[in-house]
Amino acid sequence: MMERVAEPELMDEAAQARAYAEADFSAPHDRFIALFREQFPGLEPQGAVLDLGCGPGDITRRYARAFPACTLHGVDGAAAMLRLAETQQRGSDLESRIRYIHGYLPGAELPQARYATLICNSLLHHLADPMVLWQSILIHGAPGAAVFVMDLMRPDSRATAEAMVAQYAAGEPEVLRHDFFHSLLAAYTVDEVQAQLRAADLDLAVTVVSDRHFTVSGFLP
Repeated sequence: MMERVAEPELMDEAAQARAYAEADFSAPHDRFIALFREQFPGLEPQGAVLDLGCGPGDITRRYARAFPACTLHGVDGAAAMLRLAETQQRGSDLESRIRYIHGYLPGAELPQARYATLICNSLLHHLADPMVLWQSILIHGAPGAAVFVMDLMRPDSRATAEAMVAQYAAGEPEVLRHDFFHSLLAAYTVDEVQAQLRAADLDLAVTVVSDRHFTVSGFLP
């Protein structure tokens, strides 16, 4: 198995943030919602949902539309991403339901201490210390909270990573192809994630859902 190659934790360059905000992630992001429904059948979140590492807010907004009984608090360390998130929902009916918070995990100052539902997409592979995510979930999750995380899975070689970029991002701008390749190199394997969860004493299920994605889901004690 290829060794992990870390990448910068924050994506705060204006051009980089704009490329992500303008990219069409409808297929994987709609799948995020579909997989949440599959893994939590019948759950209709109410109250505030915490989106950890929300980026430019595309999943945040899709989640809000899919589950109209909830509000969302999206936290991210990249101010450039959050500015675009605010811009993209300005004037929409979601302005009153979504609040974005600039902050760094762990320790971000959030509007409330505990959340009954926590979601996270593609934050884990950015973290040099993966326990930052799992400890943040323990800190901010209410007892019995639903947890749903989706992230990239590290391939077995650089050649496989290059083939994935060619297959899934051939028509994307260079900045996105570059970031996708390096994100694959920085991703964690399923075995690594399972070890992280054991270290955090989190009884959550890890499920491979594609050739490049896995999910982590379940309920806190």
